[in-house]
Amino acid sequence: MCLILIFTSVYAGMSRVTCIAQERTQGENSGIELKSPSAILMEASTGQVIYEKDADTSLHPASITKIMTLILIFDAIKDGKIGLDDEVTVSEYAASMGGSQVFLEAGEKQTVDTMIKCISMASANDACVAMSEYIAESAFVAKMNERAMGLGMNNTNFVNCCGLDTDGHMSTARDIALMSRELITKYPQIHDYSTIWMDTIIHSTRRGDSEFGLTNTNKLIKQYEWATGLKTGSTGLAKCCLSASANKDGIDLIAVIMAAPDSKTRFAEAVNLLNYGFNTCDIYKDDGMPLLENIRISKGKKDYVNCRYEKEFSYMFINPVNHEDISKELHINENIAAPVNEGDTIGTLDYYYNGEKIGSVNVISSENIEKADFLTQIKKVFGRLLK
Repeated sequence: MCLILIFTSVYAGMSRVTCIAQERTQGENSGIELKSPSAILMEASTGQVIYEKDADTSLHPASITKIMTLILIFDAIKDGKIGLDDEVTVSEYAASMGGSQVFLEAGEKQTVDTMIKCISMASANDACVAMSEYIAESAFVAKMNERAMGLGMNNTNFVNCCGLDTDGHMSTARDIALMSRELITKYPQIHDYSTIWMDTIIHSTRRGDSEFGLTNTNKLIKQYEWATGLKTGSTGLAKCCLSASANKDGIDLIAVIMAAPDSKTRFAEAVNLLNYGFNTCDIYKDDGMPLLENIRISKGKKDYVNCRYEKEFSYMFINPVNHEDISKELHINENIAAPVNEGDTIGTLDYYYNGEKIGSVNVISSENIEKADFLTQIKKVFGRLLK
């Protein structure tokens, strides 16, 4: 009898989890039919997957690789290691890169800003390699893989920074979506480049100055009203790939298509996924989080600690729901004692939909409170008695 009860309990728990997973990821029940062997649709603010098809199949990523290169470029800018106005000198090796390029010459100098534009719009391998050398020389690819692991891209291995076909240079649709999400959420300024349809750069070489035209390889920028980027890719082994980002009514979606048979198919199928996402998903964002009072602590130089929410709360439902059915409960840890460091978790704000928990936001300390010495604690006790 005990075994039966245990089995029934486990089975019921597994069934509930399965139902939740099916609600969040429509998959085969969505009615979407793709020729491409691998694809995924993700909502960017939450990272929730709306649709997937063989999203963990290992495939050649082609120039979608450059999304990670762009992440490292913006990382370096954020950290103050490089600036947009820095001039990058093109090496012989960078100038020798084949495939898509903007025909940079050895010794030519371009600003970081221009290099980003060339990578984002024209998928320029020469600009990509020049930037990798400028930031980390031969260690750049290792940094790409390290960054990938930090994002949970467990099925990705980068061998180069631009995506040319090479043994072992592999990724998946899910991993591509993860790094695409990192780029557009952490560095939204990428859209200042990825949404440009046409532009020009100036080559300054020993032969003088010459103008070179750039056209965005992502045709969705011109064809799809809500497109915001992000990156195309195509090689003999990878076939036609695309990571397409779009924004409509405040919802950011990422559609990744891998190994499409032709360029027309990758764009059409990305549009199908994006339209499906915009028509079905419902984003709940809490713009009325309860005000936090100072939290009482013991054994500290102060009796109360200031606190704040770690982040705003958002949650994506696959189908529209009544937001009034969402409730929240504030839970503060008991018996909080000094020392307390800034950023320490001291409670949570938990969210529920129809009684089922859908997520939470940490309540964290916004200051450091040192532990009081014995004499200070005695003075505080006498102070309370006198009051």
